[in-house]
Amino acid sequence: MPLGTLDRTPPPFFKQGASAFSKLLLFSAMALFLMVADSRFHMTQPLRAVLATALYPVQWLAMQPVQALRAMGDYFISLESAKSESQEASTKLLSQALRASQVEQLTLENKRLRTLLDLREQLKVEGMAAEVLYDAADPYTRKVIISKGMTSGVALGSPVIDESGVLGQVTLVHPLVSEVTLIIDRDLAIPVLNVRTGVRSLAFGDAAGGGGLELRFMGSNTDVLQGDLLTTSGVDGVYPPGLPVARIDRIERRAETAFARIHCIPLALVSGVRHVVVLTPQSSQIAPRPPEAAPVAPAKKGGKS
Repeated sequence: MPLGTLDRTPPPFFKQGASAFSKLLLFSAMALFLMVADSRFHMTQPLRAVLATALYPVQWLAMQPVQALRAMGDYFISLESAKSESQEASTKLLSQALRASQVEQLTLENKRLRTLLDLREQLKVEGMAAEVLYDAADPYTRKVIISKGMTSGVALGSPVIDESGVLGQVTLVHPLVSEVTLIIDRDLAIPVLNVRTGVRSLAFGDAAGGGGLELRFMGSNTDVLQGDLLTTSGVDGVYPPGLPVARIDRIERRAETAFARIHCIPLALVSGVRHVVVLTPQSSQIAPRPPEAAPVAPAKKGGKS
């Protein structure tokens, strides 16, 4: 047989489909479509809720060894440490009792003044206790997962506190669990009030990731001092007023900029917190804004009567 008649192409051992570049373009387009659809229309939100509900038993089983180790560690706490904590708790209880007696008098005076000035009553703050299950898997955010969800009445945007102050805000609600974004997350902002001066401002999570807060857009000549207490201002319709948030730790005034850099330390235990209280958002108790009246068209001049 002549050599020229032989077929030199390799036999097709595997069935060849579309090229790798075509597959790359197809899957890239699908990924882009899903990202845009999820961002604008929240198409994957029901799927996330179903997956979170289905994976909850697996997460619960995975957390059992950790909870068992925590229980063993708590059991083997030394007696000296327990005595020290008991003494500290007694001292704190006495100071809280003194403060409570003063708060009762101030509350009575506040009620009389509001009645005298015909102001509305302050909104009631309701909440429920929850347990922190674990930290969120995303290493670039500061979020935790708590043990209460939609079935327990947790609403999106609910403030979350611990025994020391504001911890964060509920940013994602599943049927059985919820995701809480901590106040030190760089994407979360909270309106605060300087108790000493009464100046309102916004506290953002430290963008540098140092685990603190930063007061932005504050002038270099603003009256702030190291150690000033910051509380919630209550003007955003989310956080009740008067909740402790942070203390000013460091103030940097630079000549080349008109704004000061103010670093704050959060009062809540943002690392290692185990039990929290989820509050009802203030916006659910505020009457809705009345609809705006339609503008009246001006009468035309020179018209027939």
